[in-house]
Amino acid sequence: MSDVSASYGASQALFGVDLDIAQGQVVALMGRNGMGKSTTVKCICRMLPSEGEILFDAQDISHLPIHRVARLGIGLVPEGRRCFKDLNVYENLVAAQRSGLWDFAKVAELFPVLGERKTQLAASLSGGEQQMLAIGRALMTNPRLLILDEATEGLAPLIRREIWSVISKLKYDIGLSILVVDKSLNELRSICDKAVVIERGRTVWSGQMRDLSANITEKYLCI
Repeated sequence: MSDVSASYGASQALFGVDLDIAQGQVVALMGRNGMGKSTTVKCICRMLPSEGEILFDAQDISHLPIHRVARLGIGLVPEGRRCFKDLNVYENLVAAQRSGLWDFAKVAELFPVLGERKTQLAASLSGGEQQMLAIGRALMTNPRLLILDEATEGLAPLIRREIWSVISKLKYDIGLSILVVDKSLNELRSICDKAVVIERGRTVWSGQMRDLSANITEKYLCI
């Protein structure tokens, strides 16, 4: 995406965000709360109108509806999980299933607890289990780009470690392109190839994760 701007009514939220993800890369989208990270995600997924260029596999998707973008291969794990709580685990997973590598058996292999809870209502799962379900549901769409919006926020340390381990597997074993929105700097450093930092709706730094300096971190990321 290049020079993307977006507004909520009369209130402008993005003023020129630039971001690119190559095949097989894991990219961190970083910034303090309220700086435009989730808004950027909404623009990519076409949940919010925007101006500027958004290309996916060399195709301009900036004017496509949400369902068309999803069918092209963009899978979203939204902030807050948003599982279908009145459906069971299996029903949640197959609701948006598309043909490809990922099916129920493959997701259950990645998250064994989901296989064990196959007939359990999503509403009865723990927060960590619901997060696994949200990731599994996105994978069942067989995306070429997976977007994780605050996928570890508010979870117990053990569950956080498990989710980071899964992200690592998706990168190194599957070669999936991933955009990660998260505040866990140590974990992001260990897995991400690149980082994009936004401040007040603008891209203020972009580069290799190893080049993300202490000065940049203190200026734009520390609370």
